[in-house]
Amino acid sequence: MDKQHPIIARFDPISLAEMDGVKLQDRVDTKYVFAESRMNEVLEAMLPHYRLLEVEGVRGTSYRSLYFDTADLQHYQAHHNKRTFRSKVRFREYLGSGLVFLEVKRKTGRGRTDKKRMRVEGIPDVLSAEQQAFVAQASRSAVPVQATLWNHFTRYTFVNKHTPERLTMDLSLRYSAANADRELGGVVIAELKQERADRTSPFVRIMRERVFPASGMSKYCVGMIMLGRTVKHNAFKAVLLKLDKLRSAA
Repeated sequence: MDKQHPIIARFDPISLAEMDGVKLQDRVDTKYVFAESRMNEVLEAMLPHYRLLEVEGVRGTSYRSLYFDTADLQHYQAHHNKRTFRSKVRFREYLGSGLVFLEVKRKTGRGRTDKKRMRVEGIPDVLSAEQQAFVAQASRSAVPVQATLWNHFTRYTFVNKHTPERLTMDLSLRYSAANADRELGGVVIAELKQERADRTSPFVRIMRERVFPASGMSKYCVGMIMLGRTVKHNAFKAVLLKLDKLRSAA
């Protein structure tokens, strides 16, 4: 998706400062995955309802993240085994902005997500003692974590004009670790972030009208599999098949 795409240019803008009131660090997340070839019609339907983040005249932000896990991949295993309480640890850099954060996302039960983060100067290969302590407190686990994989993508961030609701769309995913590098193109990963699940959301309606069902997908777990890590992945076979089908249709 070209960042200067004509439909992208038609959205009313919102600034980072204006978004401060819609951080939603404690929230309900709902994911949707669909073919990038369908994105234009989705954007057209969204135009009356959402504003689009614009930073210094640019719409669409390039991200890179470095994920961390325990030596025995407890975070991956917890997701695979559908644990109600689980954590995800990563550094995330907003490329071009100088902003880098260490983030811990924790599933807290009843479908809610709690995110804690701290500002850092850069992305290290090894956590400092202070960073390990932050992760231990935020994840409620003292087990040390280590770097596992990188991912890179472009994100568009939308904000509902009338209710405290955010929506992100990620495209052009690429994973890397050691000497491996894999791309996950042709798909859009959309994530709706709300204070509480609201099925009257315009985006939920747009997805329903196009028969795009909510679909759980962990970018981290899919990346582990795509990079050939020796991990159990039976629980993700349906997601992998769906991704292959969407990419073939793109």
